[in-house]
Amino acid sequence: MRNLLRFGGLFAFLALIPAVHAADATGTWKGKFDFRGSSVPLTFHLTVADGAVTGTVEGLPTTPAEIHDGKVDGDTLTFWLISEFRGQTYKLVYTGKVSTAGDEIAFKFGAEQKNWKTEMTAEKSTETQEEPAPTSAPASAATVAPPVAPAAEPAVAPEGTSAGSAADVTGIWKATLDNNGASLPVVFHLTCADGALTGTVEGLPTNPAEIHDGKVDGDTVTFWVSTDYQGQTYKLMCTGKVSAGQILLSVATEDGSWATQVTATRGT
Repeated sequence: MRNLLRFGGLFAFLALIPAVHAADATGTWKGKFDFRGSSVPLTFHLTVADGAVTGTVEGLPTTPAEIHDGKVDGDTLTFWLISEFRGQTYKLVYTGKVSTAGDEIAFKFGAEQKNWKTEMTAEKSTETQEEPAPTSAPASAATVAPPVAPAAEPAVAPEGTSAGSAADVTGIWKATLDNNGASLPVVFHLTCADGALTGTVEGLPTNPAEIHDGKVDGDTVTFWVSTDYQGQTYKLMCTGKVSAGQILLSVATEDGSWATQVTATRGT
C-alpha cells in the first residue's frame, strides 16, 4: 500500500510538469561570427513546423544557402547547408540552442570535416516586412501610389542592381585585411562597365595592384591581383558578394596556402 501511495504521489507530481515542446524559432535571426579577425554578418530565415526546420542563411559566400535536414528537439536546432569558398564546396553543420526567453540562438557550426568551426549568437529580428501593395487601386490613388513590383522579383535587391543585371560596384571601397594578426587597410578602386570590372587595389605590398579578369555577374564579383611578399610573387583570387553598401570578399592565394574574408564598405 505504501508503494502504491508513493507511486501515486510521483505520478501526480509528474503531471504538474509541463510537456517539453519544440522551440518555435520561426522568424528572422541576425548575428555575426569572427572569421580570421573579420566580422561576418549572417541572417537566418527560419520556419519551424512539426519538428522540422526549413529556410535559408544569408551572408555566406553562397547566399542565400538553403537549410537541409533541419530538425528541432526541445530547445535544440540542427541543420546543414552547402557553401563554396576558394572554389571548394563545403558542408557546414549547425547546432543551435534557443534561449529560455526565445530571443536568442547560440549557434555552433563548422565544416563537416571538423577542420574549421566557430560560434555565434543570433538575435531575433523585430523588423517586419511591409505588406505588398494591392495589385489594383482606385484611379484617384493610382496617380500617387508607387508601382507594384511583379511577384517574381525579390522584395529587396542589392544596391545598384536590378533583376538580371550586374551590380554597379563602381567607386571606392575600403576594408581591413587580417595578415597573421596584423590589420592591413586596403582600398579598392573599382570601375564596372557591361559586366567587366577594372581598377586597382591599394595597401598591398605591390601598391597599387592592378585588377585582372574582373567580372560582375549579378551580385557576384570576381577578379585577381598579383602582389609580392618577402621576395615571392603571389596571385590573390578575390570573390565577393554585393549587398547594400558593402561587398563580402573572400581573398586567397591561388595555391590555397593563405585565405581571409573581409567586408568592404563604400568610401569617399
